[in-house]
Amino acid sequence: MENGFKLNDEQLKAQVAKQYQKTELKFPTEIIDLPSKGLVYPEGHPLRDGRVEMKYMTAKEEDILSSQSLIKKGIVLDRLFQSLIIGNGEGAPFDYDDLVVGDKNAVMVAARVLGYGKDYDVEINIPQLDEPHRVTVDLTQLNDKEFDAEVFEKYGNNIPFELPVSKNVVTLKILNGKDEKSIDHVLKGKRGQIERTNSTRLKYIITSVDGDSERKTIDTFVDEYLLSQDSLAIKKYIVEIQPDVDLRVNVDIPDEDISEFFDIPIGLSFFWPRV
Repeated sequence: MENGFKLNDEQLKAQVAKQYQKTELKFPTEIIDLPSKGLVYPEGHPLRDGRVEMKYMTAKEEDILSSQSLIKKGIVLDRLFQSLIIGNGEGAPFDYDDLVVGDKNAVMVAARVLGYGKDYDVEINIPQLDEPHRVTVDLTQLNDKEFDAEVFEKYGNNIPFELPVSKNVVTLKILNGKDEKSIDHVLKGKRGQIERTNSTRLKYIITSVDGDSERKTIDTFVDEYLLSQDSLAIKKYIVEIQPDVDLRVNVDIPDEDISEFFDIPIGLSFFWPRV
């Protein structure tokens, strides 16, 4: 016995698909503006648009935050952000470790706001007080540090700097996550020896010396010829030009005649609000 109507194979497939199609759950997301405005990244890089799309935190991310194995390995925040980040402002994927430190801080603050809201209760150690002072910080009111965008527009992340004492001209870069992990790896390999945290970081920050970008040249220059005053000048200059979130808050305690700026302490506890 034949039906009064027939469906061809394609129509049948479409009918079945429609019947059993499950509604895809979509997480709400937000677009986050990066402090660097994307200027530290090369042309064509997904982060060049200066934005990151992030989803709101769920129970899955809370599991990541509470994972003792990830905490012990020191990778819990990396895993958290990898889970939360969708892509750049257009949704294009990118390597999370390409983010420079200041942009990572912006992602961290955004993750906290999207996960637990804008209010962050924190205790700040104030030298004039015997006990820590508790303040509530509105994280949405934090501003980006002012930085000289023209420097990055002109040179990218390869900025010339004349050392004030030796007069050598070096080029410098803002470190990203890959650089930080490489530095950690080098330092772990030198355990039991004299700690060389300062010189190791400088070897990654400096990308050339008087036009010579050979790694051996840079290493020798830092180890043998970089004067301490010039080293200090490099570190001050990097702090000055580095895009970042301004994590300072003004604390007013009239009874104690205190009105000062203090840095907000940020760590793993940043993501666990008081219950």
